[in-house]
Parts: sequence; C-alpha cells; structure tokens
Amino acid sequence: MADRIFVGGGGEGYAVGQNLLLKYANRHGLIAGATGTGKTVTLQILAEAFSAQGVPVFLADVKGDLAGIAVAGSATHKLHEAFTKRAQTIGLDLQYRAFPVTYWDVFGQSGHPVRATVAEMGPVLLARILQLNDTQEGVLNVAFRLADEEELPVLDLKDLQALLVFIAQNAADISARYGLVSTTSIAAIQRQLLTLETQGAAQMFGEPALDLADLMRVDSAGAGMVNILAADKLMQSPQVYATFLLWLLAELFETLPEVGDLDRPKLVFFFDEAHLLFTDAPKALITKVEQVARLIRSKGVGVYFISQNPADIPEVVLGQLGNRVQHGLRAFTPKDQKDLASAAETYRPNPRFDTAAAIREVGTGEAVTSFLEDKGIPAVVERTLVRPPSSQLGPVDPAVRASIMAQSPMAAKYGQTVDRTSAYESLRARTQRPSDGGAEAEFNKGRRYGGEASKPTTTTNTRSSRTDSIGDAFAKSFARQLGTKTGQAVVRGILGSIFGKR
Repeated sequence: MADRIFVGGGGEGYAVGQNLLLKYANRHGLIAGATGTGKTVTLQILAEAFSAQGVPVFLADVKGDLAGIAVAGSATHKLHEAFTKRAQTIGLDLQYRAFPVTYWDVFGQSGHPVRATVAEMGPVLLARILQLNDTQEGVLNVAFRLADEEELPVLDLKDLQALLVFIAQNAADISARYGLVSTTSIAAIQRQLLTLETQGAAQMFGEPALDLADLMRVDSAGAGMVNILAADKLMQSPQVYATFLLWLLAELFETLPEVGDLDRPKLVFFFDEAHLLFTDAPKALITKVEQVARLIRSKGVGVYFISQNPADIPEVVLGQLGNRVQHGLRAFTPKDQKDLASAAETYRPNPRFDTAAAIREVGTGEAVTSFLEDKGIPAVVERTLVRPPSSQLGPVDPAVRASIMAQSPMAAKYGQTVDRTSAYESLRARTQRPSDGGAEAEFNKGRRYGGEASKPTTTTNTRSSRTDSIGDAFAKSFARQLGTKTGQAVVRGILGSIFGKR
C-alpha cells in the first residue's frame, strides 16, 4: 500500500502484516540485535521500501554488505529458495528489482568523495575527532575565532595548520586577549592532525563540500535515491566515523526548513553502529544529540539507529525511537540478562507471549517488532518473520560499482578537488609581497595588539622557515585590524545554533 511499508508477518504465533506507517516514519526507529541475527537485512529491506515509496535514504555500509541494493536479486542466489519459502509464509509476492543508488566514500575510492570544510565541521566536533581535552579544544576555538576576525576561510587542514603556527609564535600576546594558550596544547593538536592525515581521513576536509540536496534526489521513475556511504575503511577510525555522521545529521537539522507532519519523510537517515556515537561522549554532547533527535522530525527527517543492544543508546535518545525492530539478544551473563529484561520492558506487552522470552528465542531473520499506530501510539509487540529483500543480498561486483559511479551526475560534481584561495594561500601570498622586510615587521611588532610603535630600522630579517614567514605575515595583518574591527564570528554549520559559540 502507498501509505505504509510491509516489514514482515508470519504464521501461527506470529504477527500478520506488520507495517511501518509512512506518516510516522519520521518518528525515528531502532534496529537492534546480536551479531548474525539479521539487522543488516532489516536495514536493507527498509531502505528498499523507502526508496520504492519515493523517499531518499542515507546509510553507512559498514561491512560492504549493502552495496548490492543497486542490483536486482536473482533466482540463482543461494538463499533464493529460503527467500521464496519465507515470502509464501508471510503472504508476500516477492519481485526482485534494483534500486537507484549513489555510492559515497570519504576516501574517494569506493564512491564519490564526500567532503566538509573545516569551518563547517567547527571546533566542537573537530575536537572530538582529534580526541582533544578541554584545554586543547579551547585553543582550537581561538584558532577559529582568529580566522573569523581575519576573514580567512578555513577549508582544509593546511589552513588550520597555518593558523596554529601563528598562534604558537604569538602565544603570549594572544593569551593576553583570549586566555592562556600554551604551546604544549598547540603541539598536541598538531600531532593529532598528523595522525588524522596518516589515517587518510584528512581527505574529508575540503571542497567541493557536500550539497545536502544531492542526498535528497529521486530518479526519473520517482524512486528515492539510496545514498550508500562506504564505511568499511572509515570504521578503522570509529570516532571519526561517528562524528562525521553526527556532523551530517546536524547539517540536515540546521539546513532544512520546518515542514511539520508530512505524509512521508523527506529523507530517512540510518545510523549504523550507533553505539560509537555515544561511547566516551561527554554528557553535553549526548544532550544535544537527544535534542536533534527530538526536533529533526519536524524537518521531515527520520533517524534510525542500528546497534547490537538497546542499552547502547542513552535512555533520553531511546525514548525518541517509536518504531522498533528487535532481533535476538543472547543472555549469557548477568549483565546480558539485565539488558534483555530492560529491552523487553520498553515494549507495549502482548498477552499472547512473554516479550523477554521472545527476544531471547527468535532466530535469524525473525524479530519482535512494534510500530507506531494511528495517533502515534506504539502497537503491542509482535513476533515477526522479516520479509526477504528484493535487491541483491551482499556486496556488489567492483565493475558494477564503477559503472554506476561513472554514470552518476555526482562524478562530475565531486570528482575533482577544488583548492581555492583560503587561509593558507592568503597567508603565503602576503609573505611574497614586496616590502621593506624586517623594517616593517619590527614596526608592526610594536603596534601589535595596541602596543607602542617603534621606529623602523634597517635591520634585515633573514628567516628561512616557511612557517615563520606565514606567522609574521598573519601577525602584520592581524595587528592592523584587531584594534578597530569587532569581527563577527561565523556560526559554525556543525551544531552552530545548538551548541552556540564558545
């Protein structure tokens, strides 16, 4: 039916016709269960169904198993017989088909490059990616503030590195204005930036930055685009993975207009390995994630968290997830048993069976489910046989992936990096302007930050270090403007209006 998604059903002892109502799909959801119980297939069939209903989808492919959505399933697949039997049991007319897919990859290898500028990421989440402490994050905030006041775009990491060089060379003067800035903290940030570059994750900073409208497309037949982020390599840096997806979610929140309750979402966002978002996260960040989850539904976006255990999700966030598919949990330890009991208590009980026992007993491809009914009320929990996918289960052939990428309009738009003039280039250009060299530097040194100007001398500055010259050039420009310019700080795209400025 056009107003709902058929998730599964069953025979005796199982629910008949478990459906996710599209008008409540923006009320968010949870897919949970132990490894090997069928979470990935459930994610796949939901992505297929949303696409078929004209709803674009964004998901991260952590293991490479979801890329096959772009290819129709086949009667030659080893699971075809099992799929056919399941379809007959639940009353499904299984038709194999492909879905429109756009492949993305932070590293630009298995998909089109997906980038953000350093300014869009902002100091709050960049500090989390770099795993900085509070003091180091404060230094990072100073760097962003200086860039704002100097009107120097901070697009990639070399821009940020140039700013850090300036701060290190002028730490005493800057500390007098903004509070203590230690060279030790700057060195720690620089080391973390080096680690980020070594991991290859520095490629996600730069231009052209991702246009959110490119995630919300439909094809010529009206099917929603399934945007698949290749995350197998990105997952080697779990904190970068989680923070990058949080940035994307927050950008959607800040960019999209209020639309109220629609008959279907404008976009559905699947957050796989969701526990990584909350692991070691400060309480303030969890609070803001809860706030985003609570408010983004009015922007027409549904968010679905995928994790092994509901206990991985903080209660304040879990309480926002109205549509739930709970695959099997195994209770081998006292903690496991406690988590299972807690998971069962979050469902509206069904008098026909014990919820905790059902969660423990359901097999692969089975689940206990509860979806929002009319008026947004959770339905009673039901045992459900999850429907089989229509697209190919598992990875896609590399040649097929390459062909799909080559035919996508995103190839031309994002294929080449754009390195326009930004902080690094501007600072380097200033050092190459004809001037009276050390005489001007000494004169400006006196008036820097409002001090007494000394008379020019004929002393020649013979510094050979590129980074030193960058620092001097920035200092001269900064000195000329700081005393007379208020400098409106740019509100960062990432959680800007939520986190505020620091």
